[in-house]
Amino acid sequence: MSPGESGAGAADESADPLMAGLDGLDEALAAVDAFDRALVTGLLRPQPDGAAGLAACAHAVAGTPLAARVAEAAEKAAAGAAGEDHFVALAAARTALLGSVHDALMTGVQEVTGRSQGASPERSGAESGAASAGERRGAHGSDDAAGQSGNLLAAARSWLCDLARAGWQGIDHELVSGAAQIVSAMLPHTALRRLATLLDGFAAELAASCPGASLDRVPVRRWADLWARAMLLTVPGAADAPPAGTATGRLLPLGADVQEHPTAVQAQIHAVFEPADGGPPRLVRAGAAAPKPDTVVGAGLWQLLRPHCSLLAAVSEGRSMQLTDMPLTEAGDLIWSDEHAHPGEPADPFATARVVLPTAAEAVTAPLDRHPAGLAVPVFLEGYAVQKADDAPPGAETEQGGKAPQGADGQQGGKAPQGDGSLTFVVAGRPFAVDTDRIPAAGPLTPEAVAASGACIGLLRWDAGTFRVQPLAVETTVRKKTVARHAGGWAGGTADKAGLKAEKAATDAVAVLRERAGRLLRK
Repeated sequence: MSPGESGAGAADESADPLMAGLDGLDEALAAVDAFDRALVTGLLRPQPDGAAGLAACAHAVAGTPLAARVAEAAEKAAAGAAGEDHFVALAAARTALLGSVHDALMTGVQEVTGRSQGASPERSGAESGAASAGERRGAHGSDDAAGQSGNLLAAARSWLCDLARAGWQGIDHELVSGAAQIVSAMLPHTALRRLATLLDGFAAELAASCPGASLDRVPVRRWADLWARAMLLTVPGAADAPPAGTATGRLLPLGADVQEHPTAVQAQIHAVFEPADGGPPRLVRAGAAAPKPDTVVGAGLWQLLRPHCSLLAAVSEGRSMQLTDMPLTEAGDLIWSDEHAHPGEPADPFATARVVLPTAAEAVTAPLDRHPAGLAVPVFLEGYAVQKADDAPPGAETEQGGKAPQGADGQQGGKAPQGDGSLTFVVAGRPFAVDTDRIPAAGPLTPEAVAASGACIGLLRWDAGTFRVQPLAVETTVRKKTVARHAGGWAGGTADKAGLKAEKAATDAVAVLRERAGRLLRK
């Protein structure tokens, strides 16, 4: 279960040794949870609990640049008289709180990886980004954006305000369907496509849950996450992130993280970039995303992504990429263009993880991306003991022979976390739950391969109150030979029988959909 699907995100964070000593973490999450509960019943006529949740959110940001604006918004919302500016301010406060949680958790992550992060701004990035979004909205309103784009942002903001007033228990098909026309009008505009995709997926989830009054369980944190992010994205310029410069040098892929939704798919490639000028290596990401029908699943997803990014072929072939003036943001995201890249020499991701990853600098997280659920830090684990859920948990005398993540402090102790995860890596006495649920069906990596592995390239994530490792690739032994299994192993194509079968099924599904679409257009 991801933190976005839980309404109880403040559950005993101190149980994880990586979060020991992070003061205020539980309090910040409790304030977020209180606000999220107010969205369940809605803000048109807030109940006493809802008013208390609004007050808790305002109290949590007292003393920050958001304080006065959020205090006013909470008061108006508690009286059922909140306008668009007030809802934007509340979304900004919630985003700033989760941004502070993100920054605190990164402190624990840096202690494990030993890698430094880029310089931070004078105030927290989430607070700065959220505050500037609220200030832009309050200062300029929808008149700040000219033409159709501004009108569409205003329409999306109005729909999101209606959602907040109705609450998740008050949604119905008529309310939710109001997003369809807005999304259709946004999609042709490149600058609005990020928000359009978010609204499309959000509306689809809400529609599948209508009517809200009959819901037995509400994904409180997740829907509040989506609502707040979408609300801030309706502020003109809030998500602007122009490239900070260009990248020229060698790109060494580590692995692919596949993120799938019924209406969209994205492959995010984590890699180490070595500048041609001899500067220090740094962690970067490159992504490819595409809308998708819900009939295209498994390895068929790659067919939708391959036309947008030549890097996918390099990932499956184990090659580096040579970049020339590739746009690169301050947050470490490559604005991928095949015109600025060409295939390089073979590059084993495990060699990169062992040799180069320990020296790579972390990127600074973009303000609106500072969220604990967005933590995804590349780590390399080796020589660990694998603990299965049905085995006895390791105690103080657990195997100590494994290597910790590169640069770790080697701290000992701690019991293997007991929870939903079926596997735990015990590394130098420190347990890491393994999130096998995130392993995509679109590749040869399987939970069985992870359980039999001796080395792992993964992403360190924060999930439901604890850190977990999402495997991107593992090394295992098959017939006395070391074999690597990668989540992105089929990204550029495959000769694997299972992969070929899934690709063929996807090809047939896409062909049928295109034929039907053509038939509709001819009418």
